[in-house]
Amino acid sequence: VQLQASGGGLVQAGGSLRLSCAASGRPFSSYAMGWFRQAPGKEREFVAAINWSGGSTYYADSVKGRFTISRDNVKNTVYLQMNSLKPEDTAVYYCAAKPAYLRLLTTTDFGSWGQGTLVTVSS
Repeated sequence: VQLQASGGGLVQAGGSLRLSCAASGRPFSSYAMGWFRQAPGKEREFVAAINWSGGSTYYADSVKGRFTISRDNVKNTVYLQMNSLKPEDTAVYYCAAKPAYLRLLTTTDFGSWGQGTLVTVSS
């Protein structure tokens, strides 16, 4: 599956952004999807994941209550709605996919990755 992320930009602290990730090449509903991020000088970290149907989601503690992951299996797109953004949310955000049969709560087995989109939150 090929993944194309978009929607990054510059936003003030407290603001909102919505990231999108369009998938192509394989049946979208056969994949669980995730968002990860990598801040300057730091390792990539898990942000959120969603199962094939959208019925189950999983979040990192640092974004719980502020970010929402969703998907549209007709549009072959996964979204990350980010509210109440903080300067520490500044990072390159990546979308990723893994086969739907894999355990959603495992974050180390995403095998397909898109290019990143930069989110910068100013204080």
